Amino acid sequence: MVRRSRQIALSYPFAAPAAVFSIWENGLTETIASRALGSLTLKLRLKWRNDLDRFIRVFVTGLGVGYLPLAPGTWASLATLLPVLSVHWLFPLHETMVLGSLVALLTFPAVVFSTRFSRSEGDPDPSKIVIDEILGQMLCLLFVPVSAVSLGAGFLLFRFFDIVKPFPVRSSEKLPGGMGIVCDDLIAGLYAGLCLKILIWLVG
Repeated sequence: MVRRSRQIALSYPFAAPAAVFSIWENGLTETIASRALGSLTLKLRLKWRNDLDRFIRVFVTGLGVGYLPLAPGTWASLATLLPVLSVHWLFPLHETMVLGSLVALLTFPAVVFSTRFSRSEGDPDPSKIVIDEILGQMLCLLFVPVSAVSLGAGFLLFRFFDIVKPFPVRSSEKLPGGMGIVCDDLIAGLYAGLCLKILIWLVG
């Protein structure tokens, strides 16, 4: 259970305290008991923080896929096939470069936002976080041309390595914060992508 760590009262010269903040240990959520109108700056700052928290929640849960029942990671891997197909249709000659750019651009915010969200949940690796499965599945499909066969085989291979967690996938989960959440899926995606490339090469 997340506990309140402290209260902060903001006051202004010749005025009563404008607000009392309840700051929680997770650093993500806060409640406010307004005692006066407060300043516009304070209100805008709080609105920005609330909007940021909502954005982080949408980002790390894969637009809400992480809230699906039973196996949100599997649902997220399956849902990732749609944007991969979209990249294939829109950029057929540059799909590898576009997918690789997406993985590179999204990895850092995935680590940072996963760290913040996991602290808010009081769980080092919440099942609601599925941005790691999305990135791992994309990385897997970087190694081969996109087709019905590569999508199906890539999905199954990635789920296999993400569940079995061969070395060093499982040990990478012990990395702190979002690093441990994201890195194990990236390594699983790398394993799956290499196996997928070899498999497609063997069957021609």
